[in-house]
Amino acid sequence: MGRSSTLAGCLAVFPRLFSVPQSTRIHYPNHGLSTLSHVRYEWRFVTPSQTGQHVRCGSIDSAFRQHIQDLSPAEIRLLDKMYLGLIGGQRASLAESITLVETQHPRKKELAQVLLQRVLAYREEQEKSNGGKPEAFRVGLSGPPGAGKSTFIEVVGKMLTARGSKVSVLAVDPSSCTTGGSLMGDKTRMTELSRDMQAFIRPSPASGTLGGVTRTTNEAIVLCEGAGYDTVLVETVGVGQSEFAVADMVDMFVLLIPPAGGDELQGIKRGIIEMADLVVVTKSDGDLVVPARRIATEYTSALKLLRKKSKTWSPKVVRVSSETGEGIQELWAMIEGFRDAVLSSGELQARRRAQQKVWMWSLIRENVLRHFREHPAVRRELPHLEDRVTRGAVSPGLAADLLLKAFSSSSSSSSSSSNTSSSS
Repeated sequence: MGRSSTLAGCLAVFPRLFSVPQSTRIHYPNHGLSTLSHVRYEWRFVTPSQTGQHVRCGSIDSAFRQHIQDLSPAEIRLLDKMYLGLIGGQRASLAESITLVETQHPRKKELAQVLLQRVLAYREEQEKSNGGKPEAFRVGLSGPPGAGKSTFIEVVGKMLTARGSKVSVLAVDPSSCTTGGSLMGDKTRMTELSRDMQAFIRPSPASGTLGGVTRTTNEAIVLCEGAGYDTVLVETVGVGQSEFAVADMVDMFVLLIPPAGGDELQGIKRGIIEMADLVVVTKSDGDLVVPARRIATEYTSALKLLRKKSKTWSPKVVRVSSETGEGIQELWAMIEGFRDAVLSSGELQARRRAQQKVWMWSLIRENVLRHFREHPAVRRELPHLEDRVTRGAVSPGLAADLLLKAFSSSSSSSSSSSNTSSSS
């Protein structure tokens, strides 16, 4: 009993997923034991109770246990090191953790999910101690090329770190369709902020993902919040589908518009304006002050005609200059006003819960498509059908139907064979 209590007490310092060899099992009342094959490990979520006197334990869901089979001692040590470094605020551990969730390696993807579960448990405990309210605030930033997004983020980031906040910036850069490479220009443009120890900038290639937002951006947000960053800024690529993707992972969506760019209202999609909680007209200084005022007036009028997406907030328009700093303080005051309004009404928490479901289905769609493309029957038929489609011999619709039929027929046959084998 003494050995179990001592180990449990040590592990209760942080909410964490841990293991002990079978020979030194720790027993907890009313909780079943779970084991993995080979070296048998017992996995638990351990979190300190609110009183700090007891340890509350909960077993991992059986499906998750199957997902993380056979972790080696070396992998467990690696995850422990990354997790403790992450929640300890070490930037190197945060960078390493984001690299892990960005990997395409099957085994490392499993390890990334283990790490994310631990961070989610830790963050949930923090939110409970905060009255159920999220401690971090997520802001999505987008706009056409040349809107001055990077310069704007640097000015805002420096202002926030000077106030004692910790700011993380997830900047999704466009990738080359040919090589998959990315310029990663954002970090080089945010030179001062990148040297600030209270800030963390992570440029990530879009990697061909629809809309330019990587599938791992959500996981990166979770990791940044677990590392203690209270403000997470997500910068997206251009103006297009990325805005619809990022709107489903942030608390507030900010659209940046440069002045004197032509017919702005015609050039920006209505759907994107409808998603904006705040429209920021940038570069409002010097010769551009007059056009900036005109554009701000046009957007103010346009927003009045659109349906409100929030019951507690009406979208606003503000002019700023990253060069002179004009309007930056007022801008952040508006953002804080939005945050307070949606927090007090419970709208922010409801939005995050809905986003979790959207996130899950987005990952399902991506993985189903990957599974479809890698299926033997599809890979066998795909080159032939692609060739016929490009020559105009077969319509794209018919080719898609034939591929889906090959996929479903083959999958049904495999399922029938497996059921027959189990019966016999």
